[in-house]
Amino acid sequence: MLVIRFNRVGRKNYAQYRVVVQEKTKAPGGRHVKIVGSYDPHRKVSVLKKNEIETFLKNGAQPSDSVYNLLVREGIIKGEKRKKKIKHKEVEEVEDKKEESAGIKEDKK
Repeated sequence: MLVIRFNRVGRKNYAQYRVVVQEKTKAPGGRHVKIVGSYDPHRKVSVLKKNEIETFLKNGAQPSDSVYNLLVREGIIKGEKRKKKIKHKEVEEVEDKKEESAGIKEDKK
């Protein structure tokens, strides 16, 4: 299965990304089928080949969550942005810690 994902390039502490189409089982920095754009997160500038991206999406390529959000922002895909997934247990742990710290603060008063 093909995926559209980011491939990190750029120097140390200054990431830039290529938007590439590649096989899902390959490493993100590995061999790719096609480069369909680039993204600079520092300046929020993206250069995308809209026609090629649409062609790959019609043929069944799946975008990663980050690429999906970029495509929504650029108007290539219509829909809402995907949110970061948080596991249910992690949410409960965070809430428990908040309650415990609030209880400690009340006891000190």
